Amino acid sequence: MRVGVLTGGGDCPGLNAVIRAAVRKGTQEYGYDFIGFRDGWRGPLEGNTVPLDIPAVRGILPRGGTVLGSSRTNPFKEEDGVRRIKENLAKYEVGALIAIGGEDTLGVATRLSGDYDVPCVGVPKTIDNDLSATDYTFGFDTAVGVATEAIDRLHTTAESHMRVLVVEVMGRHAGWIALHSGLAGGANVILIPEQRFDIGEVCGWIESRFKVRYAPIVVVAEGAMPKDGQMVLKDDSTDSFGHVRLSGVGEWLAKEIESRTGKEARTTVLGHTQRGGTPSAFDRWLATRFGLHAIEAVRDGDFGKMVALRGTDIVRVPIAEATAKLKTVDPALYSEAGVFFG
Repeated sequence: MRVGVLTGGGDCPGLNAVIRAAVRKGTQEYGYDFIGFRDGWRGPLEGNTVPLDIPAVRGILPRGGTVLGSSRTNPFKEEDGVRRIKENLAKYEVGALIAIGGEDTLGVATRLSGDYDVPCVGVPKTIDNDLSATDYTFGFDTAVGVATEAIDRLHTTAESHMRVLVVEVMGRHAGWIALHSGLAGGANVILIPEQRFDIGEVCGWIESRFKVRYAPIVVVAEGAMPKDGQMVLKDDSTDSFGHVRLSGVGEWLAKEIESRTGKEARTTVLGHTQRGGTPSAFDRWLATRFGLHAIEAVRDGDFGKMVALRGTDIVRVPIAEATAKLKTVDPALYSEAGVFFG
């Protein structure tokens, strides 16, 4: 059998580890052939492929990004998208498709598998860690590590100038990166999308830190919102899945802090640095296990499923379950961080 592989959505540390593991095990143990589809769902739409064999995946384990390329293409927004995908899968004699991605990529796989009999197996990928069916997604640990290192470095410059430093991190509508990196980096305020914040209370926490000669660090998730305001957007444009571009709340917050407290405030937007570079050891481990178990699901013909981490076990769950709702930060978990505010 020939197995197709694609990586969709935003790039993420660990994607190449999944590809490598699936190809190695599928080729060595099951005798499968592999073909890679370029640039997410655009690949099977346009028939853009690249050969995948053991030599092709040699040395890619520590590399960030994806050797297959990625995009935010939504085939259901393309003319005759489903027909074109099925025709290209037949053209290349693909008997199963491994889709590695987040909410949107796996959402497409859910519809193709459930409604159009396209044999798909899903692998959860996102630095946001917001897929509800798995304890962790690969890429998250690396993103948290990058953000934590940045916060560590910013502490020293904040103290040198006695100014407020606001660190804006990714996460879209989930605050996992902000919460984990903020706690690990010793932030004095952590703001997440799940809990609207009171700007007056934030300024009070900041002023209390200055009273003890301490320059505060504020970590804010890009989707965080004030109680008396709206989400800050870069612009009103949306991608093919209807998502707006977030970011900007850090700059807004710094200006509000300066005007209300009279303290100098600066913003650092980490942006795509959280998605780039070599994956952490944990992400390589998790992504490799996901790849091994994904090809096992293909062997078993267990399509419409996604591999997921539960405790230390890799299990299979319906892809539809993984994309049904976002996994967001529980209020009780967020409240634990409150002891360090102010």
